Amino acid sequence: MATDMDKPDLSGMWECPLTKWDSNGMNIVEAQKEAAKQASGTLEIRASAEDNALGAEYFRNNKDMIRKELLKSGSIWFRGFDLMKSVSGYRQMHEAIELQPCLDPLHSSGLRKFSSERDALYEEVNKPSLRGHYIGLHSESTTKRTAAYAAFVCFQKATEGGGRFLVADGAAILAEMDTALVQKLYDRQIRISVSNIDIPPSFPQFIQDGVKNLVDAAVAPKFDMDLEMMIGADGKEGRLQAVEIAESPINRHPVTGIPVWFNNAHNHARKLRDRRPCGVPEVGMTEVFYADTMETLTLEDCNEIKRASEKHITALAMEPGDVLLVDNYRALHGRDVFQGDRYHAVSWFTWDDNEEWRGEERRPVQKNGMNKVINGMMDWLPKDFESDQS
Repeated sequence: MATDMDKPDLSGMWECPLTKWDSNGMNIVEAQKEAAKQASGTLEIRASAEDNALGAEYFRNNKDMIRKELLKSGSIWFRGFDLMKSVSGYRQMHEAIELQPCLDPLHSSGLRKFSSERDALYEEVNKPSLRGHYIGLHSESTTKRTAAYAAFVCFQKATEGGGRFLVADGAAILAEMDTALVQKLYDRQIRISVSNIDIPPSFPQFIQDGVKNLVDAAVAPKFDMDLEMMIGADGKEGRLQAVEIAESPINRHPVTGIPVWFNNAHNHARKLRDRRPCGVPEVGMTEVFYADTMETLTLEDCNEIKRASEKHITALAMEPGDVLLVDNYRALHGRDVFQGDRYHAVSWFTWDDNEEWRGEERRPVQKNGMNKVINGMMDWLPKDFESDQS
């Protein structure tokens, strides 16, 4: 895990770019037909002895091919490469492909801490308190910010089993899903709540409103998301939820224009989370709403999202040195439960040849505060937290 001190410090990386939305005026039937023509799966590239002998030079020599294939398939699984078994080698790999690191879209939320800050490398969700938590399919995205690419690396697979990395093609999911449901969600749009604070319903309304206003003014802005504070949106009296603004469930890829399933409902819908292993405290539980009425998605709609999404999951048993390179607008990812200890990490990348998309902002130092506070709280959770929730 040692960094190469001869390399420059990347901690002043680019801000995660703003989300590129292009979802207006879609004909759903035609969008599904177009997605079906493009639907693909993860491309697997296995290292030969000759490839390993080249080290980082392999990736420099094949940069154009890798970029082309990533755009075509949405994800590439590099297997058996010795180079990426170390932090320094992993960095050589993505620098050879000329990817430019950026902050995690949710950096300020504290969901991930750095494995090696000077290498722009975040720890994945390896916390013992969350090893019993199934992470559903999602893009590393909010309505406000989305990384262009990601590279997930395995340094240590789960010592007692499990922890497979999940990846699925957003075009394949869109093509698969019931047309009536896609049309319904497209017409009504969705909103996602990202946290809960339960205020005792016995508190007078003015106190509940005061808490809501305080959170809205003092806490929400630090999450760098477009959030609205709402009380009782999911029907639970006194529950304060931070809810993202309305978004389309599908989007056109910024480069190819291919329509894709582009949302985090498979991971965030409460009716799905409550029916699978979940080790997240109530404050971190999420929910998905129809944006026009703020009703939660029905179980029937959630089950169709589950069916279509999981039909196209590829579960990767990654070994040390394996890297999954992902187009974050095309492929969705997740993680199965695991036992023992596991160490995977990830870097996020911005647009490299389009300054308008990339933005001009470098990393704002003030974003670090919330990240460190929340990670400190999560580190104190007991290893078997998930079993306490059953």
